[in-house]
Amino acid sequence: MIIIGIDYGDVRTGISVCDKFETLASPVKVIFQRNQEKLIDEIISIANEYNAELIVVGLPKNMDGTTGFSGKKCLEFADKIKEKSKISVTTHDERLTTVSAYNLLSESNVYGKKRRAVVDEVASTIILQDFIDRRKKQGSSNG
Repeated sequence: MIIIGIDYGDVRTGISVCDKFETLASPVKVIFQRNQEKLIDEIISIANEYNAELIVVGLPKNMDGTTGFSGKKCLEFADKIKEKSKISVTTHDERLTTVSAYNLLSESNVYGKKRRAVVDEVASTIILQDFIDRRKKQGSSNG
């Protein structure tokens, strides 16, 4: 199944996609859009372009597992995508994905403006890869 991953932000939103075998998540782009309706339209357009069957929105949780203000915004955002599209939408715990993205970029010597431009794209890829890896692990433990 082709899945779109989203790292939602007020200014920048990272988008990633996985192959139909759910093996590898790859970055697609960063959307610089503050208008939520336009952002949702662009995400749906990308999902349709890739023939995605599922959209995964990263859900920022507090370290104790509770959902704070940012998490509630992401849940509302996911609901709006679900209402507007015909594609299934779910959320996935994204704790520490931005930290992981920054670490990966540091290891690759990506700094400054270039880093800010791609960190959300990398974070969305980490969110999606973690989601598909967990799906596989849960699927194999059920069989």
